[in-house]
Amino acid sequence: MRTTKMNKTSANSMLLPALILALAFIFVAPAHASVPGITAAGGGSKGTFNLTAQTAFLNQPDGSTVYSWGYGCTGGTATFAQTLGMADYDGQNCPTMQVPGPTLVVTEGDTVTINLSNGLPTAAGNTSILFPGFVVTATGGVAGLLTQEAGPGGSVTYTFVASSPGTHSYYSGTQGDLQVEMGLYGAIIVLPKTANIPANCTSGLATTNQSVKHVWGEWDWRLAAAAYDHPDSCYDREYLFQWAEMDPNIHKQALAQVTALNGCTAGSPGCSLNVPTEPYHPSYFLINGRSMPDLMDANYAAEYPHQPYNGNPHMHPGDLTLIRAIGQGRWQHPFHEHANHVRILGRDGNMILSSASITYQNGGVAPALAGPLMFNTDTTPGEAFDGIFYFTGRGLNWDAYGHNPGSSDPYATVSCTPDANGYNTAVTSMDKLHTINYYEWCQDHNKPLEVAPFGDVNAGGPATLPDPNIFTNGPWYGGTPYLGPDATLRGGGNQACLNDVNGPINAGSSPCSTLQPSNIQANPANERGWAYMWHSHNEREITTNNVFPGGMLMMMLVDTREFVIDESK
Repeated sequence: MRTTKMNKTSANSMLLPALILALAFIFVAPAHASVPGITAAGGGSKGTFNLTAQTAFLNQPDGSTVYSWGYGCTGGTATFAQTLGMADYDGQNCPTMQVPGPTLVVTEGDTVTINLSNGLPTAAGNTSILFPGFVVTATGGVAGLLTQEAGPGGSVTYTFVASSPGTHSYYSGTQGDLQVEMGLYGAIIVLPKTANIPANCTSGLATTNQSVKHVWGEWDWRLAAAAYDHPDSCYDREYLFQWAEMDPNIHKQALAQVTALNGCTAGSPGCSLNVPTEPYHPSYFLINGRSMPDLMDANYAAEYPHQPYNGNPHMHPGDLTLIRAIGQGRWQHPFHEHANHVRILGRDGNMILSSASITYQNGGVAPALAGPLMFNTDTTPGEAFDGIFYFTGRGLNWDAYGHNPGSSDPYATVSCTPDANGYNTAVTSMDKLHTINYYEWCQDHNKPLEVAPFGDVNAGGPATLPDPNIFTNGPWYGGTPYLGPDATLRGGGNQACLNDVNGPINAGSSPCSTLQPSNIQANPANERGWAYMWHSHNEREITTNNVFPGGMLMMMLVDTREFVIDESK
C-alpha cells in the first residue's frame, strides 16, 4: 500500500523552504516512474535493448497458473526508466520472461536497436517482433512472412528511429494468432525531445502543480513534462494500461504439445506446434498481465514474478492524468473511466489536431486539439491511444473538503481563492495549510452537505446521508462525501456540530457541515479518498472464469494532498 504523511507544518512556512524541498526530491534517491519500464543500454541515441522470448507460468486470482510465453531482458538486468529529473541506474531485476514484455522508454529522435534471442521451446518455432508505426531495418535471423525472425536458439536485430512521441505497441510478427495470445506483446513509450517540450508544460500552473506535491513530500513521478510536442499535452501523472484476454484452452494445448515434442530437432518433420486458436473462448481478461484484484497490488510484487506491472491509478484533484492504453489482444474492450470523460490526444503516436490554430497565454500558437471527449475509450486490437483524464469535484454543490467556518482548526477555515477558472490555484503561500485544498472549486467552498443531517430531507443540503443509527448502516458505515482524513474528522468529530432530531446543537450562526457522529467508523484510518471504478464495459470482462469481481477492473483513487501517493509501490 502507499504511505501517508499526516504531519502538518506551520502556516509560516514560505516559498523558499518549499523550493529547497522540491530540489531535494529531484536530486536525492532515485525511484521508479509511475509507468515502470526500461531505457536503452548506453542511453541517448543508438541505445540497445537486449530482449529474449521465453516461457513461464502466470498466476491468476482464481489460483490457477497459466503456461505462457513472453519477452524479457537477457541476463535479467536492465536500465530502468526513472522519474522526471532523475538519473538512470542499473542492476535492477528485469525478468527473462514477463507479460506484458518490458516497456521500452526512448526519446524522440533516438536510434533504437533491439536484439531478440529466441528462448522458446524448439517446437514453438521462430519468433519475431513487429514495431508498427516505425520504419524498421531487420538483420540476422531468417526471412519470415512479415519481418526477419529468430529461429529456435537464434537471434535477430531490429533498428529504427523513434520518429514520433507517444505510446506505441510491439508484438510478435510470427504466427500472431498463437504467439500474441501466449503473451508476446509489450509497449514502447517515446518521450518528446527536451527541446520540443512546450514552455507552458514547464512553467506557470504546471510548475505550481508539481511544487504543491513537493510541499506534501511527494515525488514527481512523470517520465516527461508532456506527452507530445504540443502545448495541450502537459500532464501531472501518468499510467499505462495494456488490455488483453486469454483463452486457457489454447495455453493448455500449447503446453501439452511442447511437452510431447521436447527434444525434437528444429526443422525436422513433426517438430512444430499445431494449436487451434478457434473457437476462441477467453476466461481471463487482463490489464498489464493481471486481473482484479491482483492488478491493484504493487508493481514488481513477489507474488507475480512474471507479471511485474500493476493497474492502480491514483490522483489528486486537478491532476492532469495521462492515460496510455493499448489493445494487445484479439478483442476490442470498451474502457470506461468513471468520474469524467477522457480527452483523446492521439493514437499510435499521431496527435489528432484541427486545421484551426489556438494562441496560448505565453504567446505560443499551435493547432487546436481535435481528439474526441470520450465516455468509453476504445482499446482496439493493435492500437494505442493517449488521453487526458482529470477530476476536480467541480459542481458537487457541497464543500468536498469539509470546511467548517465555525471551527477553531485552521485547516477547517482555510480560504479558497479562485483563479480565472474558479479553482483554488492562486495559493498565497506554498505551505501545507494553504495547499491543503489546492484545486478546490471555490464556488462550493463552505457549503454544508446538510444543515441538519440524519436523513432530514428538508435539511437544506444537496444530499441526504443515511441515518447512522439504522442497523443496515450502523457502526460499520464507511461512506464519506468528504475528501481527506482530516476533512472527515472535521465533518464528524466536532461535538459543536453534532445534531439531534431537532437540528444542529450549538452550531451558532454558521452552517454545520456535519458528516456523521464521531462514533461512526470510516475505513481505512489513513485515507479518505473517493474510489471510482475503471473497467471494461463488457460485463463478462470484469469476471475471472465468470466469477465477479475480477478481470478488467480497477479503482481510480482520488485523494487530497494529505495522502502522499507513492508510485514506487
